[in-house]
Amino acid sequence: MERVLEALGAVYQKALANLKTKVVVNGRLNGDRLNDEQLAAHALAYLATELEACKQLAAWSARVGGEFEGKVARAYIGELARNLRGGVDLGACENIALADLGLTDADLADTLLHPEVQAFSAQHSTGAIYLEIAQHARDKGFGNLGLDDEMLEEIRGQFAKFSDQKVIPIAQDVHRQDKLIPMDILEQMAELGVFGLTIPEEYGGLGLSKVAMCVVTEELSRGYIGVGSLGTRSEIAAELIMGGGTEAQKREWLPKLASGEVLSTAVFTEPNNGSDLANLTTRAVKQADGSYVVSGAKTWITHAVRADVMTLLARTNPDAPGYQGLSMFLATKTRLGGEAGEPEFVDKGLTGTEIKVLGYRGMKEYELSFDGFSVPGENLLGGEEGAGFKQLMRTFESARIQTAARGVGVAQAALNDAILYATEREQFGGPIFQFPRVARKIGRMVTRIQAARQLTYFSAREKDMEKRCDLEAGMAKLLATRAAWESADANVQIHGGNGFAEEYTASRLLVDARVLSIFEGANEIQAHVVARRLLEI
Repeated sequence: MERVLEALGAVYQKALANLKTKVVVNGRLNGDRLNDEQLAAHALAYLATELEACKQLAAWSARVGGEFEGKVARAYIGELARNLRGGVDLGACENIALADLGLTDADLADTLLHPEVQAFSAQHSTGAIYLEIAQHARDKGFGNLGLDDEMLEEIRGQFAKFSDQKVIPIAQDVHRQDKLIPMDILEQMAELGVFGLTIPEEYGGLGLSKVAMCVVTEELSRGYIGVGSLGTRSEIAAELIMGGGTEAQKREWLPKLASGEVLSTAVFTEPNNGSDLANLTTRAVKQADGSYVVSGAKTWITHAVRADVMTLLARTNPDAPGYQGLSMFLATKTRLGGEAGEPEFVDKGLTGTEIKVLGYRGMKEYELSFDGFSVPGENLLGGEEGAGFKQLMRTFESARIQTAARGVGVAQAALNDAILYATEREQFGGPIFQFPRVARKIGRMVTRIQAARQLTYFSAREKDMEKRCDLEAGMAKLLATRAAWESADANVQIHGGNGFAEEYTASRLLVDARVLSIFEGANEIQAHVVARRLLEI
């Protein structure tokens, strides 16, 4: 395995060096040239992501020392070494040839085509191996997940039980009826501490690690992505307040967020700007009494009706270019029930229109319009104008790690559903699990999900050690969201026609998985961010 990892690393280093000659000028990364070389840059990002996933899988299998875990790691690494000869996959309809990254036949002869590397793939990444992995997953489970912490295992068990008993039974109905997650689920989540997982104990939270946050998010998302995403709102708000708030704001808001007394929503994106926050146009104009009046439009605002507070990004200085004129507010609003026939927004200067979506339901999405909406001056985050984007940047790592954990949870749900259906569904005299193409899909799902899980845990551990981890978090998001989509799509295929029926869980998981590569920075944006970081190292 070490020889294969060396070969993969050499391919990456060669691609990185080749790209640097094109986009680094006088020792500095040139943004315009990077844009011109976008395809190669994004291929480099995915190549680096897969390489890091292989490293984390190898470390995981060595650490836990199990035969099954080693088989999973070798299968994944061997498959990558084989498939990479045909280029780097960026997603549907996108494959970049290694020649476009400047790799020559001689480079490949010394790396991916080296006899030892080819022999490793031929031995450890075969259809028969994937069948063995699938059979183990069906009969004995998924092995040691590598938490190495008794408390984390207890947390996983607690939330696995909660998802099995409380979340899964309501998930399909919430999705098909397109209604809000029942409040009693939120109340039970609050009692379990979901909304204050990583908030320090001095502010009313549990003070747990980001790895614990991943475990909880993964298990809740395995039950239903809407439930797994509820904690994201409070996580973002808490990160903003912890990183940029005044001490008075921390004392005021963090205990309320932690207890679930206050529900939050993130209000950043605008209809015409998407990820381009530098051109944000929503205005917050300071009044004589120190308050601010907000005008403008925001979109893709999740759980807006039930939120008590909006982390609202607006422009306070129209003359300051780009990000410099942006400020963050803790804008309060009235929480409403969101039931059919009831009003959704009642605060002066605030209206909203629901955005109907294919999946990711249970919280509902809105476009919000602000017209003379008032925010008290003391709700300017940190009491500082112009710091909004800098404050928001501090949350990106945690938000992307949590999105990766949501991806792992949805992928695991699809895997569980596929195993159950393939075991119970009988065709041609036996369960369809007996057919190699069905079982091989399941085996490959196991390896992809474990790679995403270990990369996500790695990024969370880096965050817990207070290291800069925007690179690792971005990689985890790229890999886990892909794993979710691949697993959900394979699950539908295993179900056949039933997978296309709304009554089956498989159809819900497919549309739920689809959104993951779009939000928290679309994967195209994320790949660009990862590439930039790689080229700056």
